[in-house]
Order: sequence, then structure tokens, then C-alpha cells
Amino acid sequence: MRGIDSPLLEVKNLSKSFNSFQAVKSVSFELYPGEILGLLGPNGAGKTTIIHMLLGLTSPTSGEIKIFGLNPYKSRQREKILNRMNFSSTYIAMPYSLTLRESLMVFARLYGVRKARARIDWLIEQFELKEVADQLVRTLSSGQMTRLNLAKAFINQPEILLLDEPTASLDPDIADRTRSYLLEMKRTKKMAILYTSHNMQEMEQISDRLLFLHHGEIIARGTPDDLVARFRGEDLEDVFLKVAREVQP
Repeated sequence: MRGIDSPLLEVKNLSKSFNSFQAVKSVSFELYPGEILGLLGPNGAGKTTIIHMLLGLTSPTSGEIKIFGLNPYKSRQREKILNRMNFSSTYIAMPYSLTLRESLMVFARLYGVRKARARIDWLIEQFELKEVADQLVRTLSSGQMTRLNLAKAFINQPEILLLDEPTASLDPDIADRTRSYLLEMKRTKKMAILYTSHNMQEMEQISDRLLFLHHGEIIARGTPDDLVARFRGEDLEDVFLKVAREVQP
């Protein structure tokens, strides 16, 4: 796939059921160094459930996950994995009783970040959080909270980054800077990024490959250009609508 590079993340026949509801159905994919892989699908397609399984927040019903060649469901291997990856999600709450700066310091210590204060100052500047750095987290707006989650996600300079709707609630200029930063980290650090978003233009702009999910299954995959050509769409949003219509019962 990518020359001599081996995948940092491998998912094989991954499934997850909640009682009689099957949220994820036999999903397989790989994520390579220096690649942005986009997960596309409507609400309930299984995107967030997949990310939760990759983080070990919920266990698969069946299938296999390998991250850095290790099993995230074995406790000794899990710690090694988590030190080398990070995530951001609008659904994850930060410590409400701490200031923004204190909250980042907690995560810096958890990850053993060297020169933590300098790293935090840089992230606060990068995500334009200086004016609210000493405010309590519970006083932040939704956009500021999203930026805090992103700053937390980069605190340990991860090799794998999982992003669930990372630009939701962001002003257009901050969202654009965030996308530019992701592309820079991909290029300069070979960071591997798994990315979900409902913003089709954003996904087309930054994704190397895309997986279309519907009712927990991958129904199409490829580069943005390949998918637009294959489904004869005007753009990615048009392709998304065509693919969704094809699988409607």
C-alpha cells in the first residue's frame, strides 16, 4: 500500500453488538504513518463506536485490533499503546473544576511530557486560547472547549491521533488553522490520523482515503478523487448522497 511502511493500526473483521443491535459489522481497515483516513457516515453509522473500541473504552464483540503491533485489550500492552496516541472528541468532558491551563498540565503529567509548561504555552498560542487560559473549564464556550480538546490531543505529540468531529463548533478561521496544522503534522511528523466529520468539503480537503459507513458496515472506500470518479459525483457530498441512496432498503 505505502511502500516499505507498515500500518500503525490494523482492524480485522471488527464487530460490536449492544444486545440485539449490531452497531459495527465486520469492519476491516489499516492506518499508515503519514496518512489521514476519514470515516464518513450518517449519525448511527458506527464511527464513534469504532473509535471507542480503538481506545479500549468498549470491547469488541468479535474481531481483532492491532495498534503498533500490540493488543490494546491486554493491560501491559495497552499502557504502551496509549502513551503513543491521543484523541479528541466533542463528547468527552474535561475537568470542569480546573482552569484550562491546569487541565492541560494534568494531561501533560499523565503522558510524561518533558518541558510541559513550554509545550502547554505553545498549544495555548496555537489554538488561540491565551485569553481564557486561566478560566475554569466549566466557563468555556463550546468552541473554546473544542479547542481545549484539540490542545489536549496534541499534548504528547502522538504517532496516532483519533479525531471525532474535531472542528465542530469552531469559527471558520480556527477550523482552517486546525486543518492546516493536521496536514503539517502528517507531513513533518508522519502522524497517522483517523478522522470523522460531517463536513464533506473538509473531508475531501484533508483525507488521503475515505471509508463510507452505513449501519455499521463499510459500503465504499477509496481516495476522494477515486470515489468522485467511481460514482460520477460532482463532489464528495454528492457521492455521499448517491452511496446512501444505493443502500437504502
